Amino acid sequence: MTQPPQPPPNDPSQGGFGAPQDPPPGGFGAPQDPPPGGFGAPTPPPADPFGKQPATPPPPAPGGYGTPPPPAPGGYGTPPPAGPPQQQPGYGYPQGPPQQQPGYGYPHDQPTQPSGYGFPPGQAPQQGYGFPPGQPTQQQSYGYPTAPMQQPQQPGGNGPKKFSTQSQIIVAAVVAVALIIGGGVWFASSGGDDEGKKDEASTSAGTSGENKGGSGSSDSIGGGGKEKAPANTKAQVGFQLPQPKVTDVTTVAGSWLTDKAYVKTGVNEIVGYDLAKGTKLWSIPLDGQLCAASRYMSKDFKTAVAFEEGKRTTANKYPTCNQVGALDLNTGKLMWSKSVTASTGGDRPVRFDEITVSGTTVAAGGTEGGAAFDLNTGAERWKPKVSTDGCYDKGYGGGEALAVVRKCGTYDDPQLVIQALNPTTGAPLSSYKMPPGVDYASIVSTKPLVVAADVGDTAGDGSGISDFFSIDAASGKLLTRIAADGEKYAASCRATKVESCQHLAVGNNRIYVPTEEHEGTGEYGNTNEIVSFDLTTGKPTSDRADAGDRYSMFPVRMDGGNIIAYKEPPYDKGGQIVSIDGATFKQTVLMDNPSDESVRDAETSFSSDYAEYLYGNGKLYISETMVSKPRESALDDKEYLVVSFSTS
Repeated sequence: MTQPPQPPPNDPSQGGFGAPQDPPPGGFGAPQDPPPGGFGAPTPPPADPFGKQPATPPPPAPGGYGTPPPPAPGGYGTPPPAGPPQQQPGYGYPQGPPQQQPGYGYPHDQPTQPSGYGFPPGQAPQQGYGFPPGQPTQQQSYGYPTAPMQQPQQPGGNGPKKFSTQSQIIVAAVVAVALIIGGGVWFASSGGDDEGKKDEASTSAGTSGENKGGSGSSDSIGGGGKEKAPANTKAQVGFQLPQPKVTDVTTVAGSWLTDKAYVKTGVNEIVGYDLAKGTKLWSIPLDGQLCAASRYMSKDFKTAVAFEEGKRTTANKYPTCNQVGALDLNTGKLMWSKSVTASTGGDRPVRFDEITVSGTTVAAGGTEGGAAFDLNTGAERWKPKVSTDGCYDKGYGGGEALAVVRKCGTYDDPQLVIQALNPTTGAPLSSYKMPPGVDYASIVSTKPLVVAADVGDTAGDGSGISDFFSIDAASGKLLTRIAADGEKYAASCRATKVESCQHLAVGNNRIYVPTEEHEGTGEYGNTNEIVSFDLTTGKPTSDRADAGDRYSMFPVRMDGGNIIAYKEPPYDKGGQIVSIDGATFKQTVLMDNPSDESVRDAETSFSSDYAEYLYGNGKLYISETMVSKPRESALDDKEYLVVSFSTS
C-alpha cells in the first residue's frame, strides 16, 4: 500500500492535506489563464481537446517487440526482467487461513451506498453499460486461490484403464473409513444443526464460487446497481478546467455530483458547473480557503465544509480553520456558517481538522474536540466538552450512520475507542476499545462499522493500514480482525485523518481492496486485482477481478451491490470505468477513454493518491485535491483542476 505524505511542517493548521509530490515529468506546468468568468469557465474543446496530434504507435524493434517503447508519464511500461518470472503463491491472497477472532454473528444488511466523495447516502446517479470478460484461467495466479490441476494421462495407453476387482475393494474400504472418520469429526465440531449451518456458510465464503456471500447465497448479494452500459462505451472529452493560480500549497479537496451540477472546490469559493459543458452555474464565496469537506451529501443534495476564518495574506498565510458551513448544492447557496468555542470557557473558536455528514447531522472534529450541528438550521447539537479522563473526539465517520474515533490517554501512550453514536444527541450506542499499539484509526464505513489501523506501525509502507476491524455497531463487539499485508494490498488511509481512506469499498458484508501491482502475463508491464474479505468471518472470499495486462484498478464506490472501479491505463491507452457484479464478479465496461496522446497525458497527470474520482450517469470527473505554484521549469505545461469524460 502507498500513503500520501503528511501536511508540511510549516502549516500550523495541521489539518490540511499534505503537500503534493513533485509532478511527473511533463505532467504539470503553468496553468492556462482563466477565461472570463473566473475559474469556472472551461476551455472549449477543439477537435483535439488538448491541442495535440494523436499518438503514432511506436514501430517494432528489429526482431520483434523485445524492447518496449518508454512509457508516457503515469503509464505502465516497465520492461520485464531478463529471465522469466518465477511462479509464486497467489498474490493478494493469504498464504494460510487467518486466525479466527472471537466474535458474534452480524446481520446481512442491504448493500451500502457510495463511500466516495459527492454521492448522497442511499442513492447514486444512473446510467452505464457492459460486457463481461472471460473467466479466470486455471493457474496459480495473483490474488486468487489456485484450482487443483488435473493429473496428466499416462503415456502408452488410449484412455483410462479400469480398476481391477482387488483395487476396487481396497478403494471402497479406504473411502468407507474416511467417511466414518470425517463424519465423526464434523459431528463433533458442529454442535448441532444451527452451528453446522453457520460453519458451512463461513467456509464457503473463502472457497466456493457458488456461495459468495459470507452469510448468504449469491442470490442475496450483488445487483441493484443504477449504472448501466451505454450503447457506445467510447468516451469523449467533456470539459477541462485549468488550475487556479496560487502562491502556496492550497487545498481544493471536495467534489460532488447532483442531478444538475458537478460541484468543485476552488480558491475561496465552491463552484457548480454544468454537467456536460462545464460552464459555471453558480458560485458560493467563502470567507477563507476550504480546509475540509464532507464526502457525503444528504438525499436532497446538502453537504458541509470547514474553512479558514479569513483570506490568506503575506502576514497570515494559514488562518485558523474554525468556520463550519452548510451548502445547498441544488441552489448554490451557503445556508449557514459559524464557529464554536470550547466549553472550558473563553472566546477563542475551536479549530477543526475534518468534517462529515450523516442524515441531518454535521459533525466536525479535531485535536480540540468535536462538535455537531443541524444540517438545515445550524443549531448546535453538541460541542467540545471537558473530559476528566483526557478524552476527546478526534474525528467522525458519516454516511448512513455516525461513528467517532475518541482519543484518550497520553501522547506517548494513547488509547483509541471507536463509538457508534446517536447522530441527534451524540450519545454513544456502543464502544469498542482498540488494541494497544494503535496511535491512529480511520473509519472506513459506518454501516457496517469497519475501521482501519496500523497496529504497532507494522504496515511498513506508510499506508496507515495493517488491519481492518469489523465491529458490531449495536453491541460494540469485534466481529473479526482482518490482516491486510501492506506488501499485498494497495488501499490507504491517512493516519491523522479519521475519514480519509481511499481505493477501497464496503458492501455486501465485504470489504473490497486492490492488490499491489505486480508483473502481468504479457511481455512487459504491471497489473493488479480487486479482491474481498468477509466482514463476519474475516476470511478471504473467492472474489477476484483482474485489471488486465498493463492496467491497474481500484474501487471508486459501491453501486447497489456492484462495485464501480477505475482502471488506470498503460502509456498507450485511455483509462476505463467498469462495473463489477457483486455476485459473479464479472466486469462490465461502462466507459473507455480516448487513447490520443494529449488526452492520455491529461488523464494520467492526476495522481490517484491526490485526486478525486466521481462517476455517474455516463460521466467521469477527475479532479485535484491540492494545487500549488508551478515550478519555473514547468511554466509552459498545462495543469488541470478538473478533466471530465462522457459517453452520454
